Amino acid sequence: MTRIVLQFLLLIGLAAALGGCTSVSYYAQSLNGHARIMAARKPVAKLIADPSTPDALRAWMKQASAIRQFASDELDLPDNQSYRSYAEIGRDYVTWVAFAAPEFSLAPKTWCFPVFGCVPYRGYFSRDKAVATAARLQAEGYDVHVSGVTAYSTLGWSSDPLISTMVRQDETYLAALVFHELAHQRVYVDDDSAFNEAFAVAVETTGTKKWLRAAGDPGALRRYEAGLARHAAFLALLAETRGELGRIYAGTAAPAEKRAAKAAAIERLRARYRSLRDRRWGGFSGYDGWFASPINNAKLAATGVYNDRTADFLRLFDLCSGDYPRFYAAVARIGALPAPDRTAALETATACE
Repeated sequence: MTRIVLQFLLLIGLAAALGGCTSVSYYAQSLNGHARIMAARKPVAKLIADPSTPDALRAWMKQASAIRQFASDELDLPDNQSYRSYAEIGRDYVTWVAFAAPEFSLAPKTWCFPVFGCVPYRGYFSRDKAVATAARLQAEGYDVHVSGVTAYSTLGWSSDPLISTMVRQDETYLAALVFHELAHQRVYVDDDSAFNEAFAVAVETTGTKKWLRAAGDPGALRRYEAGLARHAAFLALLAETRGELGRIYAGTAAPAEKRAAKAAAIERLRARYRSLRDRRWGGFSGYDGWFASPINNAKLAATGVYNDRTADFLRLFDLCSGDYPRFYAAVARIGALPAPDRTAALETATACE
């Protein structure tokens, strides 16, 4: 029996004692879903050597193996068995997560779990279960958002595999995913998803640039940096709308008036996006899918969790002269502070030490 299975069984026992049958059911689906993926793992080295492995998959595996070794050798990320095996799961996403936020607030609802702390989402290995949770929350008056996830981390409790959901784009996408998920094993702060995710995005971003430079592919690096610039512009659009909504929600208008003002602000966001896409991006449509589905507080909050503090971590990385061990040590020191002090220290840091 693996360490992760023992850990999940402990969580199920705690849930049974503290939360009743619903919590037991939730942890059971987590255990079952993760166990199925672990059972499907095959070592990457053996798949590369196996003559029956399709050529395209073998080439992807070789890149994945090189990226994984680069993560430990050059980014000082954990040198363990995570992402050295592969699992074919036969679906587009490995998990689905449900986000929720009040109708007139951008503060996401959180759920708390033993060991892993509080997070602003509830994850499932079944899309139907995630959708059912979102429907229940919506009936309670929350804005809701369900998103598919291509990779997840057990924070080092198990040897997380590469998953077929990762075989979707190019090696730049794969490098970013692997660096991001391994970063969660390097530093993780309980009850602070915004801190954890922004830290992982900073490692992902700097690490991917370093990988592309080492690969000697200036074209790929230019494309990646252009993508980062577009993403920054996208986030600026959302930040402007979140500011508008914050002012609306803080006002004294009646609920019906706030509801109408909220809808108008979201329509202005869509209009600003179309202008950005058509005038500055030359018609680049990579964010059309995001705007095609409903936009609400839950969706805006989910995006904020991953990006609001990233610039602070990138600035700290520069203060540490791009030295990953020093950067991780500085992040760990800040992460150990009480939450209010943690935020202030990150925002005002002037040195790596």
